[in-house]
Amino acid sequence: MAPDALPDYGRAIRATVLRQTGIPTSVSIAPTKTLCKIAHEIAKHSPEYRDVISLARLSEYELDRLLAEVAIEDVWGIGPRYAQRLRLQGIQTARDLKYADLSWVRRHLSVVGARTVLELRGQACIPLELQARPKKGIMHAKTFGKPAESLAQLEEAVATYTARAAEKLRRQDSLATCVHVFVRTNPFQQDLPHYANSISRRLLYPTAFTADVIAAALEALRLIYRPGYRYSKAGVFFSQIVPQSALQFDLFGDYTLSEHVRKIRLMCVIDLLNAWFGRDTVFFGSQGIAREWQMRRTMLSPRAVTSWEEIMVVYAD
Repeated sequence: MAPDALPDYGRAIRATVLRQTGIPTSVSIAPTKTLCKIAHEIAKHSPEYRDVISLARLSEYELDRLLAEVAIEDVWGIGPRYAQRLRLQGIQTARDLKYADLSWVRRHLSVVGARTVLELRGQACIPLELQARPKKGIMHAKTFGKPAESLAQLEEAVATYTARAAEKLRRQDSLATCVHVFVRTNPFQQDLPHYANSISRRLLYPTAFTADVIAAALEALRLIYRPGYRYSKAGVFFSQIVPQSALQFDLFGDYTLSEHVRKIRLMCVIDLLNAWFGRDTVFFGSQGIAREWQMRRTMLSPRAVTSWEEIMVVYAD
């Protein structure tokens, strides 16, 4: 596409998003990610661009004039500490950084700073991420709609939160090695005693099999549960997450490849059924059925396009 046609293309993108979602956006177009970030800030604060700006058609002189108006701390990748160091060297704006000595920048700002300089010069050094990186930690925690007092209620909540976190884990093809569980009461209720505690459990082997992680989470919960309290929140956190391809099986046969494949197939079927027929079409009994502790949703936004029960009905006269 010709550089002169890019602003019109950006306006078409913005109009399409606004028409189909109702969300106002800003569109910035530039040869590199760093320049695109700078263009985005310029478009937001300069009404004359009408939320669409393209740096691709600018001459070097015009681009430098824009960069001269951007403070060094506003450059993507330059934090407060680096900005202070650069200002001591007389580098006040993005334009100054663009023409800074590359070897000095690499020596004092590491390779990350050198990439930023090259990006300001129009050389793409930071690739686009077409897929989100796998999370290194996964948490699921919510405040109860009704305080839980019994261990049975807490077990239902922790089992449900563990199942939700395990779904996220399988979605990114990962396995967890550690399970952390925490519970707490409402610290703002002065007339009731406050209690909060957490515990960690290391699994025998990395897994995303819901039954195994639920068993570990419930075992941990029973160690920190104290009767006589009105618990307002519980949560589960997975850590030491590894890719599924990195799993090493037990040399002595306690955990074999065939057992791992069997568990994967079972969870694939459950995930498929829940995705096709709706969440909790199939669930583990430890998650409970009534779930009186669930979060209240009195202020939940309408889901007219994602829920059959809430689909809009139009009556014609």
